[in-house]
Amino acid sequence: MTPKAFKHWRKSLNLSQKEAAAALGLKHRIVQYYEKGERDGKPIQIPKSVRLACWALSQGTQDFDGTTAARSAPPPSDGAQAAASMTS
Repeated sequence: MTPKAFKHWRKSLNLSQKEAAAALGLKHRIVQYYEKGERDGKPIQIPKSVRLACWALSQGTQDFDGTTAARSAPPPSDGAQAAASMTS
């Protein structure tokens, strides 16, 4: 997932950086690094776990206990498209 794709994902769900951080279980600053694509002048990769969490959130999954997914309202129509276009 590129920084541009990450930002597109966040915006497609109408999330602020703070809201995206909370939904992903990250600090706000980490979301900023992912969108910028670097931290302290060095490239930063978005981990697979975060990429998968982005996809799950775009599908309406808010939590997963290993058996059952806690779901929110149906995902926005472009959320699935945004998730499908994300590459590592």
